[in-house]
Order: sequence, then structure tokens, then C-alpha cells
Amino acid sequence: MSRLVAIGKLLVIVPHIAVGLYTIYGHFPKLSQHQRNKRIEVWAGALLTKFAIKLVVNGTPPSIGPVLLVANHISWLDILVMHAARHCRFVSKADVQKWPVLGTLATAGGTLYIQRESRRDAMRVVNHMSEALNDGHILAVFPEGTTGNGVDLLPFHGNLLEAALKAQAPVQPVALQFVDEHSGQISQGPSYVGDETLMTSLWRTLKTPNIVAVVTYGTPQHAAGRDRRAWVADVKGEIERLKA
Repeated sequence: MSRLVAIGKLLVIVPHIAVGLYTIYGHFPKLSQHQRNKRIEVWAGALLTKFAIKLVVNGTPPSIGPVLLVANHISWLDILVMHAARHCRFVSKADVQKWPVLGTLATAGGTLYIQRESRRDAMRVVNHMSEALNDGHILAVFPEGTTGNGVDLLPFHGNLLEAALKAQAPVQPVALQFVDEHSGQISQGPSYVGDETLMTSLWRTLKTPNIVAVVTYGTPQHAAGRDRRAWVADVKGEIERLKA
């Protein structure tokens, strides 16, 4: 039965993705950045609905920038979920740009790509992030650098918070969770960890019922004299509190 349900979801998801791609190539060149952002936000919310994933937003998403959203990382779905809650520009590993379809969608959403193994490239991205923050953008990063199990947080890396320091912009902690609607327990349906492939995670997500994506926004905070290491440690603690 779960296999049939998954196939049924795919039958409505694929046309929706096709509409998204058509919008990117056919309409985005004629739209303002604000109009593009709203289109992405609405499209992402509709796609979650077609996945039969309920979205719950706690706290207050940012209405305007500059602000750097700092979130824990669980799944490839995280970007879609955060776009649906409030459009933002992500900083993501360069591999995402090469993903079929998803890479095109991510690029259209204004994603900044980084070669994580290159220190020089990290500095380039920090400079671009700082410029974007100075221009009033809402950016988002996953300082764990990879996906976790949805229960425990991995070590947070503070390199990209340097952009907020340079731009004197606030950081807003964001806690992401996927839970079962009936039990309230962590759902492993959308997990994407270890050597698991994207297709394996996608298929399991399609087969898993009653998934609720919970996005909890904390209070924006300024550096207040902290360096990036102290700041990211405090942000991690706040995300742990928001998840509790």
C-alpha cells in the first residue's frame, strides 16, 4: 500500500516540478526579485502539500533583511521547508548545483555555492554573503556542514558567521524537526545521512505517512562582542533549546 501511495504522490509532484521549471525559464526574467521570492515561497509550500507533509511554523520568521538564519540540518527537504516558511537565500555545498532538477531550483532560489574543502573559496563566499547582507537579503546556513539524525546536533562550524560579523547583521537561530503527526516522535522518513543516496531518501519520504515539518524561529541576536566561535556555540545552544 505504501508503494502505491508513493507512486500516487509522484504523479502530482512531477507536474508541479515541471511547472516550477517552466516558471524559472519562462517568467523569472520578467519578474522583480521580490516577485521571484514570493513565487518560490508559494511553490515550495504547494510542493510540501503534494508530498503530504504538513508545515508548522513557530516563532516569527524575518519579514526583511539583513539577517542570517542559522539552522540545524536533517534532510534535502530542509531547503524546501524553509523556503515554504519564509523565502531566503541559502549557502550550500557546490555539489547541490549539479543535482538534476534540484540544482536548477536551488540556483533559481538565489543559492550561494561553496567548495567546502577549499579555505580560499570559503572566504570568497563569506565576502559575497557580507555583500548580500549589506544589501538587505535574508540568508541561511547549515553550520553542521552535513545532515544529522534529527535528534542530536553535530558540531557547528562558525566560519560563515564571519559574514554577519563583517556586515554587523543579526543572526536568527532556526530549529528544524520532522515528526510523526500522531505520535509526536521524530520521523526518520525524510532523513538523509551517511552513505544514503538521494533517491533512497526520496522514496522513503514518499512512503512515510503523517510527516510534519516543524520550523521554529528563535529571537534574532547580534554579536554583542562575541567572536564567531563563541557566537556559533551560543546559537547552537539556542537551537537545542528550541528543539526541546
